[in-house]
Amino acid sequence: MAQSTVSFDNQKSKEFTSELRDRVDAYFEENDLSKHANTRMVVKTVAMLAMVFVPYFLILFGGFGVWAMLGLALVMGVGIAGCGFSISHDALHGAYSSNKTVNYWLGLTFDLLGASSYLWKITHNVIHHTYTNIQGIDEDLEVSPLLRLSPESDHYWFHRFQHWYGFAIYSFSTLFWVFAKDYKYLLEEDLGPYQDISHDWEDLATLFGMKLFYYGYMIVLPLLVLSITWWQFAIGFVAMHLTAGLILGVVFQLAHVVEGPEHHTSEGNDMMKDAWLVHEMKTTANFARTNSLVCWYVGGLNFQIEHHLFPRICSVHYPAISGIVEEVAEEHGIPYHHHPTLWQSIRSHYRMLKKLGTPPAATSPVPAT
Repeated sequence: MAQSTVSFDNQKSKEFTSELRDRVDAYFEENDLSKHANTRMVVKTVAMLAMVFVPYFLILFGGFGVWAMLGLALVMGVGIAGCGFSISHDALHGAYSSNKTVNYWLGLTFDLLGASSYLWKITHNVIHHTYTNIQGIDEDLEVSPLLRLSPESDHYWFHRFQHWYGFAIYSFSTLFWVFAKDYKYLLEEDLGPYQDISHDWEDLATLFGMKLFYYGYMIVLPLLVLSITWWQFAIGFVAMHLTAGLILGVVFQLAHVVEGPEHHTSEGNDMMKDAWLVHEMKTTANFARTNSLVCWYVGGLNFQIEHHLFPRICSVHYPAISGIVEEVAEEHGIPYHHHPTLWQSIRSHYRMLKKLGTPPAATSPVPAT
């Protein structure tokens, strides 16, 4: 497939890039640590999978009433989001293990939960991580036409209300993903910088095979086994996805669509002004770095700066290296965006939704930093 790119000036900020990589490498060497998963990560992997499949089997064979099954479905939603944050995300970046086969099979947990790992690696690993917050290329800025997530995006009248309905839109993200998003991407000839896309039959076989498997064990089997009406099942299924979708949707937006990170457009630009590493620093934000529960549950998502700079390092190590990244950034005069708490970050995203929803003529441009 052909690729149209936005270039980055890698002649600039060489000292920052070199020093940062050397100091992070030194941390692992001096402490004799692998950059991949450790025992804590393996334990978390088991816990996240259990949070999805223990409730699943209890719903099928536990003989519970409808209200108890609804509660278990909500727990599954929390587990689905957690698996995406911790297991699938790291594995698909090649960060979970040094063994590609291990990463491949753990990456299929993404497909097991209804989404395509193959398309995710294109839209997220390649496009989003390379062209972060560049409107017109970064697919993460195109969540829904109902949302305006960049000051460079087109504005429509209904966007002025997006700070009221935005979080509700996020709730539908996994439902859309399971039933429409992946198929939509497959039908597009151009995807971000990629033009005239063609897909290998092996990737398509995995995508459709896993989709059918998901529909089978998540929808068909429960309808055959459970002695409930179809609409009672539908309520539980949708509630599970609304829970997972809200958590996933909000957490992903806290990394880039908050006050501080810059936004750019690809139109009329052949060269970005910064080296890629610096561009990632300027377009990404962290949150709740000292909250142990948040750090455990969302994996590397609240350490998005470290994740964007070092996507092949397992997320379990990000809290330790974040101090190094912040210190080196300060020494070189490069911004390190972060919000101390989860709530402060959510409030910042709310304010950004409101600001981006205001008609451009009625407000000043969103500040870069």
